[in-house]
Amino acid sequence: MHFVPNDVYHVYNRGNDKQQTFFQERNYLHFLNKVRTEWRRYCEIVCYCLMPNHFHFMLSPNEQGCENITLSGKSTHLQNLSKTIGATLGSYTKAINIQNNTIGNLFQKKTKAKNLSLDSRLTDNLTNTDYLMTCFNYIHTNPLKARLVHSLKDWQYSSFPDYYGFRNGTLCNKSLALQILGLTEDYFTNFNVPEIDEAVIKKIF
Repeated sequence: MHFVPNDVYHVYNRGNDKQQTFFQERNYLHFLNKVRTEWRRYCEIVCYCLMPNHFHFMLSPNEQGCENITLSGKSTHLQNLSKTIGATLGSYTKAINIQNNTIGNLFQKKTKAKNLSLDSRLTDNLTNTDYLMTCFNYIHTNPLKARLVHSLKDWQYSSFPDYYGFRNGTLCNKSLALQILGLTEDYFTNFNVPEIDEAVIKKIF
């Protein structure tokens, strides 16, 4: 993963061999607490969703998060945010292995980070807002698509309840979300499951 300050990224990973990664409520909450205490030093969280065997985050790195780590007086190509994400997954895996009496990797080896910022890839008359909004909606609608819930407000391991007034969560930077998505608070007073352009979805992975 390589990050540019203030760009917006879709960061995601799933269980190794598609195995389950979150088993109990406390697992979801433990992971989110680690994101709060470990990631937010280096980025702003725009939205997120944890699923039973994978996760999605939309985030924007800050300057410190994009600084290269220095080892033995020499700069490396590893950035603070990249290292922190890897360390979070590693320590979470250790906790799950102890809980489940298992060994080995829990997540796929490489966490993906797709830059969503407007660049030369967007040649199909989409605006940057279209691109970001598609990712935002895609992340939030995952539990419904997977038939885990009948209503998105009932999936507590995503930022959907925070944006649509069902919970007063503080993990996400809602002001930043409104800014980059070109929205006002009024947008979140009602929700209809959006039609998501599959062609755009391919670009956020």
